[in-house]
Amino acid sequence: MKEFRLSFLVTLVCLGIAGWWGLKTHLGLWTALWLTAVLVVLEVSLSFDNAVVNARVLKGMSHLWRQLFLTVGILVAVFGMRLVFPIVIVAVSGNISTMETINMAMNNPDQYSKVLFDAYPVISAFGGIFLLLVFLHYFFDAEKETHWLGSMEERLVKIAKFDAISVFIALAVIFSTLWWVPEKDQTRVFVAGVAGVLLYLAVDAIGALFENEVEGDGAVKTIQRSGAASFLYLEVLDASFSFDGVIGAFAITKDVVIIMLGLGVGAMFVRSMTVYLVNRGTLNEYIFLEHGAHYAIGALAVIMLLGPVFHVSEVFTGLVGVGFIIAAVYSSIQHRKKNPAEAAF
Repeated sequence: MKEFRLSFLVTLVCLGIAGWWGLKTHLGLWTALWLTAVLVVLEVSLSFDNAVVNARVLKGMSHLWRQLFLTVGILVAVFGMRLVFPIVIVAVSGNISTMETINMAMNNPDQYSKVLFDAYPVISAFGGIFLLLVFLHYFFDAEKETHWLGSMEERLVKIAKFDAISVFIALAVIFSTLWWVPEKDQTRVFVAGVAGVLLYLAVDAIGALFENEVEGDGAVKTIQRSGAASFLYLEVLDASFSFDGVIGAFAITKDVVIIMLGLGVGAMFVRSMTVYLVNRGTLNEYIFLEHGAHYAIGALAVIMLLGPVFHVSEVFTGLVGVGFIIAAVYSSIQHRKKNPAEAAF
C-alpha cells in the first residue's frame, strides 16, 4: 500500500494540527479530532468516483505529468479549492475585500457560511453543468465498446448521431432553469450554467489543439502538451467535485481551519486511490468500474443542479456515489465469472 504512505503521514500531521487548534479554541481536543475525521470520510465518499475518472486520465499521462499532478495538483486541490476558492467566492458574492473575508472566516464563521450558502445556486449550476457534460460525453461516446447497461445503453448511444449532443442537452437543461429555479436566482444560475459549458468546451478545445501536432520533432512536444491538457482537465474536474464537499462541510462545522484540514486529508486519500487504481490495473480488472463512476458523476450533477430548489443531504449524495461504485464492482465480478477467457487475457 505504498501509494497511501504520504496520505497517512499527512493525516497524522493534520490531526496533530486539528488537536492543537481544538485546544486553542472552544472546540476542545476530541471534538476537533472527531470533526476532522468526519470531514475526511465525507470528502472520500463524495469523491471516490472522482478517483476512478482521474485514474482513467492519469494512466495515459507521462511520469512527469503524473508527478506534477500528485505534487502541484494536490496543493491546488487542498489549498486552492478547499481554502482559497471559498474565500474568493465569499469575497465576490459579498462585495468585500479578501482580508475582510479571511477575518470573517476566522472570527465570524456563521456570517461566512451564510454568504457562502447564498452563493450556492451559482456554484451548483457551474459545477453541476460541468459534471453533467463529463457524464454525457462518456455516455454518448460512440467509440465505447463496453456497455454496462447492455443493449439499452447501446441503443441510446446510437441515437446520438451528432457530436454536440452532450452540449445540446446541457444547454437545454440550462434554459429549463428559467422555469423551475426561483426567480431571484434565475439570471445568475443561467449565467453560471453557460459558464460551465464554456469552461468544458475550452478545456476540450485545448486538449484537441495540443493533440493535433504529431509531425516530426513536434511529436515529443505533443506528448508534453497533451499531459498539460490532461492536467488542466483533472484540476477542473476536481474543482467541480470539491464544491459540494466544501458547502456540505459547513453543515458539520463552521470552523474553517477544521474544514480545510478534514477536506485536505480527504483530497490526499482521493489522490492516493487514483494512483492505486493506475498502478494495480484495477480499471482493467473491473471493466464496469469506470461506468459506475460516470453514472455516479451524472447523479451528482443532477443533485447539484437541483440545489437551488432543495437541498439533498450530503450523506445521501455520498451513498449514491458509493452505491454506483459497488454495483459496478459487482457487475464486473459477475462478468469475469461468465467470461473467464477475457479475465485470463
